Amino acid sequence: MIAETVCSAVAAAGLGIAAVTAYRKRFLSATRIAAYSLVPLGLVMTGVVEWLADTALSPAAWAGFGVLGVSWVLFVSTRAVERRRGGGTRKERKQARSAQQEAVAPAASAPTLGSGSRPAAKPAAVPQEDFSDIEAILKKHGI
Repeated sequence: MIAETVCSAVAAAGLGIAAVTAYRKRFLSATRIAAYSLVPLGLVMTGVVEWLADTALSPAAWAGFGVLGVSWVLFVSTRAVERRRGGGTRKERKQARSAQQEAVAPAASAPTLGSGSRPAAKPAAVPQEDFSDIEAILKKHGI
């Protein structure tokens, strides 16, 4: 009963403030204030305030909120552990490992360590690049 009275008083005060704001020719703000002040009155008329007041004073409701809190903590902790371990189910982890192994060139052969019958090939000579134009630009700027 007290909650309904408080909500009705808040709505009446809000409508009064909206009227004063409209008197000052701030119609957009007055309309917004009136909209906000009608919300508590609507909640009282629909019975939501009474339901919330009954819930706030109910030990069973608070126990339910506690159970929801424990459930949330368990959910968050399992997600954190799952991320730390790096994966979901065993099947997903196995597929990820096999995909990772396949990413390394599977058709490549291992290098041989012994001496072969052929001499080692010399690396191809790298052609010398002409940097004369770059040198000219740097000299022009005094570098």
